[in-house]
Amino acid sequence: MKQCFFFIILLGFCSALQAQSSHQKLPGEAALIVNNKRKLVAARNDTTRSLLMGKLGLAYEGINKDSSLKYNMGALQLAKSSGYPHFISRALAGLSGIYRQQGKFVEALNVLYKALAIAQEHNLKVDIARSYRRLGLVYFELENYTKAVELDRKALDIDIGLQLGESQIDHFFLADAFVLLNNLDSALAHIIMPKDTLPVIKTKFYGTLGRIYSKMGHFAAADFYYHKCYDSSLAINDFGVAANACNGLTEMYLNLNNLDSAIYFAKKAFAFGLKSSFKKDVMKAASTLAKIYDSTQPALALAYLKMADSAKESLYGISTLEAIQNQISQEQVRQKELEDAKISYQNRLRWYGTLAAFVGLLFIAFILYRNNKQKQKANILLQHQKQKVESTLSELKSTQAQLVQSEKMASLGELTAGIAHEIQNPLNFVNNFSEVNREMIDELQTELKSGNIEEAINISDDIKSNEEKINHHGKRADAIVKGMLQHSRKSEGIKEPTDINALVEEYLRLSYHGLRAKDKSFNADVKTDFDNSIGKINIVPQDIGRVLLNLINNAFYAVNEKKNTAGEDYKPLVSIETKKINARPDDTVGRDKFEIKVSDNGNGIPKNIVDKIFQPFFTTKPTGQGTGLGLSLSYDIIKAHGGEIKVNTARSSGTDFIITLPV
Repeated sequence: MKQCFFFIILLGFCSALQAQSSHQKLPGEAALIVNNKRKLVAARNDTTRSLLMGKLGLAYEGINKDSSLKYNMGALQLAKSSGYPHFISRALAGLSGIYRQQGKFVEALNVLYKALAIAQEHNLKVDIARSYRRLGLVYFELENYTKAVELDRKALDIDIGLQLGESQIDHFFLADAFVLLNNLDSALAHIIMPKDTLPVIKTKFYGTLGRIYSKMGHFAAADFYYHKCYDSSLAINDFGVAANACNGLTEMYLNLNNLDSAIYFAKKAFAFGLKSSFKKDVMKAASTLAKIYDSTQPALALAYLKMADSAKESLYGISTLEAIQNQISQEQVRQKELEDAKISYQNRLRWYGTLAAFVGLLFIAFILYRNNKQKQKANILLQHQKQKVESTLSELKSTQAQLVQSEKMASLGELTAGIAHEIQNPLNFVNNFSEVNREMIDELQTELKSGNIEEAINISDDIKSNEEKINHHGKRADAIVKGMLQHSRKSEGIKEPTDINALVEEYLRLSYHGLRAKDKSFNADVKTDFDNSIGKINIVPQDIGRVLLNLINNAFYAVNEKKNTAGEDYKPLVSIETKKINARPDDTVGRDKFEIKVSDNGNGIPKNIVDKIFQPFFTTKPTGQGTGLGLSLSYDIIKAHGGEIKVNTARSSGTDFIITLPV
């Protein structure tokens, strides 16, 4: 038994040594938490315990919200019991971190304004700077980056004077705000690597560098720092920073058109946001996923959209914003009263120098009168602020209505200018050639009178040539007007069950033979791949036929243009594919769709004009070969059928036009 007892003691001693050794090897935040917990157990007075609890609350802020809240509340209770203003202000500022993380901005502002009031009342400059810095973080989350910069600069001015090293954190927060204000020069000026501070600040530093380089278009550097931020945050279990880094990577990969990576990190951001209760990151990730899945998985997109809207309502709902505005208004009143009190105090000092004898009842009466006046001023100030807010709201509504009307008029003006420009070109030709013909007829008559028959014949040939040009440009103006009428006319066709494969094949044949009739040298390979499972679908066949004819004509035109410039090895090819897309089991709408893809291996469409191809009168064809209304009309027809039309193109590789319609 003695040997067993000795063995157990020895085993326990070895385990203790191993645990102690493992604690010593813990990195970053984990080691800090363990060390502070040891100190907390050994602490014997409330002041020290409050300070240690505040540090633990800060360390747990991005790791475990419940632990962070527990330690911050404990720090506040001990600070109140000790009665030291410095520790009360510090504990209130620490408590704001978990409220901000949870999206409880009203509560965060409330405790921070209390912390600032206590610090200002007792002239605690360290705590004043801390309150301003934390207020800047709340305004940052509220996306008021200008106000965040203003508050961080106040904190920076105080910290520089105190020379306690906190100024490097102020520089970091200023850099973060300037990035989102797109002021990258100022962001780079403030981005200083924090030294001798919490690991979480260094981790956030990498994320800010990632955002800066991403905004500058240096995606390789951005990718490096985002991943460094991501890896560092996971090493210290700070899932809030990890969520923020993943959202940054998602945005970067979307800009790079890397959809798979964007989806992967958006889901990571969503999961980490939920785990750390960072509602803003949850909202951003869910909104991104909803946009990504909108065209491919509508049900999943709707689910993410609902979660994004729920988080947004929780963070920025009307009731929340009203409560925030109320908090801000109260603080503005308090600051105004503080400033008034400061001015009044200075005035009293001057008056006390000359009126020291007037004490007693006169002094008491003065104090009472002054207090009453201050209350009246405060009431008047509140009333003025209320009237100002109401007036501002009315002005905003009026401005919004004016903006809507201005946008309508601008759109109408742009359309009118386009119409005038397109019609003016052929009319100028008609007018110019008519004027020339009139002069040439006078010359013809002169030559006929002189008996110069040969010159008269030459002049008549020129007149005939000019008349042909007049006729050509007149027909061009007529085509533009007809195209405009088709564009503005509502379809009167009736939807009827139609074999879409037969319709595609019919208009493919019509387009090909029509182009061959105009140009005997035209030739191109045609490849079809029809899905026979589609069956008949309800459409207006004349309207869809018009869309198909336009897209197929454009495809043949593209390959013919490339053939004229490419070498003999180039083989013109136009492909048409139909495909049925079955509804997913989790699709709440449950609608099957079908797809028509018209592809060519022509020159493709330059990226800088892809966004313009569906605009009325926009065309890449030479003057006289297109009105620029075909794709615009096609877009409207497909939208009227409840579908969508998209374009995929690559320079020198060809173009795909994809029509998606419900079955």
